[in-house]
Amino acid sequence: MATNTKRDYYEILGVERGASEQEIKSAYRKLAMQHHPDRNPGDHSAEEKFKEAAEAYSVLADADKRAAYDRFGHAGVSSGGGGFEETVFHDFHDILGDFFGFDFGGGRGGNGQQRGRTRAQRGADLREDLNLEFEEAIFGTDTTVNVRRHETCEDCRGAGTAPGKSPVTCRTCAGHGQVRYQQGFFSIARTCSTCQGLGQVITDPCPKCKGQGRVLRQRTVEAKVPAGVEDGTRIRFNGLGEAGPFGGQSGDLYVVLHVKEHSFFEREGIDLHCVMPISIVQATLGAEIKVPTLRGEHTLKVPEGTQPGSTFRIKNQGVPVLNGRGNGDLFVEIRVQTPTKLNKRQRELLQELGETLKVENTPHHRSLLNKMKEIFS
Repeated sequence: MATNTKRDYYEILGVERGASEQEIKSAYRKLAMQHHPDRNPGDHSAEEKFKEAAEAYSVLADADKRAAYDRFGHAGVSSGGGGFEETVFHDFHDILGDFFGFDFGGGRGGNGQQRGRTRAQRGADLREDLNLEFEEAIFGTDTTVNVRRHETCEDCRGAGTAPGKSPVTCRTCAGHGQVRYQQGFFSIARTCSTCQGLGQVITDPCPKCKGQGRVLRQRTVEAKVPAGVEDGTRIRFNGLGEAGPFGGQSGDLYVVLHVKEHSFFEREGIDLHCVMPISIVQATLGAEIKVPTLRGEHTLKVPEGTQPGSTFRIKNQGVPVLNGRGNGDLFVEIRVQTPTKLNKRQRELLQELGETLKVENTPHHRSLLNKMKEIFS
């Protein structure tokens, strides 16, 4: 009686019998990548381990086969071929195909022939930087951007071939785009190095674009900047990037804005801030002052007894809401200027005023309890 020398499938993959489908798949992927023949050329032991892991996965990844194996062991899944089925490589393509860059019998057309990929591809996106004045960012502007980009060749209309000529079928792969060869116990298809997977080659290139289907040009692109943009805002202009190779769709142009600082206003979101100096007399008696805004002067009433650092809000004099309605506000901080040079008469008047004012110069001492009340009140 022959002795069954097959190893336990769970032991091969290194998982418990109650392992989930994802755990089994992850374990198989790890072993397949470790023992793959491409990573171990000429190592027959690695090839056998690779095949052994594939056989285990072909059973445990199938719910019905796994149930039969759990009940009857190897006898429950024996089909005369040792339990191994090459259909497992359809799953292997999903797990490792992208990693190794080849196909395990997949990717065929309806007639069983491998098809080359399309020549047309989407063009690359481009980035340009644009400097704006502060006011241009606030109110928007129409400007231009210089762009250096590839455009479709007019002579060959992006085909890359000389007038009256066409690409020919690649002789290396017979137009399939891939070259198939045998390695170990399965067949591997790799991208054709002659046509780069296109299935066709250009033997008579266009003289103008040298077979590239595109030419490099400098263009001036009109750019409309909406009101309310900020420093670092990125605007996308659809289809104004690189033309796609061989007639493919054009990429997009991204314009990154750099806004200069203003000498008077500071921006925070959609609000503006500024500082207005007033005299000690204006702060004491109150006054009406003219405040510059981006839309003209505004008269601000400063009440009497205004303290240094007081802030007043002027509604709707801020930044327009980007792609929306309304504006932010302008916040005006009052800065009281103390005179540094006084003539004799001014000094006398201030001394007389000082004699009539009573200011307690004693430092204020607050107890810890009062501080706590202020914090939690």
